[in-house]
Amino acid sequence: MEPVTAGPGLVTVGAVLRRGAGARPRELGLAAFLVSLHQLAEAAVPVTVGWVIDLAVVSRDSGALLRWLAVVVAVFAVLASSAYFGYFLGARTVRMAAHRMRMDVAARVLHPAGGAPGRSGELVSTAGSDADRAGQVCWVVAAGIAALAALAGGAVVLLDASVELGLVVLGGVPLVLLSSRLLARPLVGRAEAEQESLAAATAVATDVITGLRVIKGIGAEAAAGESYRAASRAALRARLAAANLNGGYVGATNVITGLFLVVVAWVGGRLALDGAISIGELVAGVGLAQFLIGPLERLTELGALLAGARGSARRLAGVLATPPAVTEGTGTLPTRPEGALRVQLPGGLALDVAAGEHVGVVTLRADDASALLDALARDADAPVQLDGTDLRDVGLDEARRTVLVARHEATLFEGTVADNTGRDPAPLAAAAADEVVETLPEGLDSDVGERGRTLSGGQRQRIGLARALAEHAPVLVLHDPTTAVDAATEHRIATGVSTLRAGRTTVVVASSPALLARCHRVLLVDRGAVVASGSHAELVADARYRQAVLA
Repeated sequence: MEPVTAGPGLVTVGAVLRRGAGARPRELGLAAFLVSLHQLAEAAVPVTVGWVIDLAVVSRDSGALLRWLAVVVAVFAVLASSAYFGYFLGARTVRMAAHRMRMDVAARVLHPAGGAPGRSGELVSTAGSDADRAGQVCWVVAAGIAALAALAGGAVVLLDASVELGLVVLGGVPLVLLSSRLLARPLVGRAEAEQESLAAATAVATDVITGLRVIKGIGAEAAAGESYRAASRAALRARLAAANLNGGYVGATNVITGLFLVVVAWVGGRLALDGAISIGELVAGVGLAQFLIGPLERLTELGALLAGARGSARRLAGVLATPPAVTEGTGTLPTRPEGALRVQLPGGLALDVAAGEHVGVVTLRADDASALLDALARDADAPVQLDGTDLRDVGLDEARRTVLVARHEATLFEGTVADNTGRDPAPLAAAAADEVVETLPEGLDSDVGERGRTLSGGQRQRIGLARALAEHAPVLVLHDPTTAVDAATEHRIATGVSTLRAGRTTVVVASSPALLARCHRVLLVDRGAVVASGSHAELVADARYRQAVLA
């Protein structure tokens, strides 16, 4: 299933709702037909009872009475069966529409080009509750068609009995719908504000849960709890405001509907008193007047439902319309690239790394490291050439497989150690992860838990490094891979990485003396420029380098 095409202004609220409603077009059409049949069968009940009165009871014809009672039973059979299947299909289309929207959001968030806006908690809320609410547009379509069909069927019967009574209904229904639509307008903005506050609370909760160990470690439980309470209270206030507005809307529309039905009943009663309609037609008219309450109320309720769906669809459209962070080419790289790198960042930073070279990069500012890593990982558009080929002209997956960036904050996948690293002993030994495996109860088959939370920070870091080394990428970029290990383990890792990566291009963005000492060349970067270059031993004489690496 292809997601909605992303891009600024290309995804609108209407496009999102139409795509959701089109998830199961045949089922939606059948649901609308069956629910309409159910509504028409309900409208037919008072009409057939009126016929029974006129054709059987008044004439005292027992045979006609039995025949018409059989008709009433048949109407009820149609009513029950169409309701069962119609409402089942209606609920199914709502779920399928929500699922399709969720898949669109997931596809946008997971798109290799990146750029999805918002924190993870907000995106979870958008893909969850917003998709569910926007999916209700299917029920709006099916129930709206059914309600209009019931009103049209009732109007036809009333027109047949009395043109005056039928015109009252036909003239009053548009006025009721127009007033309901005008009253529903404020609900769209309120529903959107409610979902935004809910997404903010979800984002705070996600951040707190993700960083729970850190929060406990620094004794910030009270501050974190207060942060969530504030976000939760804001979400509650928005929900109550939306509920109050929705209650006022329902109350006002019920008053309008009630006044309309009073008018219909008054006109029908006057016609019956004047003898313009029969007793059976009077019964049918009164029954239809009572029945019309349902479709009219349903139409007014659908206004609020549609308002909520539009508010959520606007949030979905905001995610889907966000342009990608990088462009993707269609070219390919050689099967066996040599690994020569040339990087030219917009700020002026230029790096040249020879094929097979082991280069260290020390940055005096964090933003220089981030810019370099983003460019090499193709998370930002910047001229990065591999063996003379611009990576912007190559598919993202292939570029990232060839130039593999192992970031410092990389997390482990849920599963076993082997699921993350494979079973090749060489990468495990190079990353000193074999020591970790030996301490685990089931070795490589030990479960690491969600995001590797069953392991300590140092253990996670070594397993993550082993995972990167196991890919044997032509170009490997390591970012601070040893910050959570002791000095002895750090020296072992430095030796293991340089040995395993011998002959293949490796870039180490770090400030570890052990790692930098194993590099062929080290570059010192400050303010987007290389300010010094040489071996680790040579650069120790530079005060800036000493401050960054040895202080």
